[in-house]
Amino acid sequence: QLQASGGGLVQVGGSLRLSCVASVSTFQIGWHRQAPGKQRELVAVISSSGTIIYADSVKGRFTISRDNAKNTAYLQMNSLKPEDTALYYCNAPPHWSQGTLVTVSS
Repeated sequence: QLQASGGGLVQVGGSLRLSCVASVSTFQIGWHRQAPGKQRELVAVISSSGTIIYADSVKGRFTISRDNAKNTAYLQMNSLKPEDTALYYCNAPPHWSQGTLVTVSS
């Protein structure tokens, strides 16, 4: 029901944009990530009304947005750091996407 895409390999300081297309109605869409050996963590979440929450680690660098007409959410990631390397998932409870891998090389 959720399809995430847009991951890839990028150098430190680079940018990527992730997309999450939903085939189900969504109130809230969030992006989470899981780095090797670590627990999955919330990156950002946006409600249908536009309320947004960011993890402190990405504030000022990542921007979450959504296009309700397309039932799609985006995560614009700028100034990427090696510690942003992870599998990224989108979530619209109770649905999860498959992961899309983001690798930031130094």
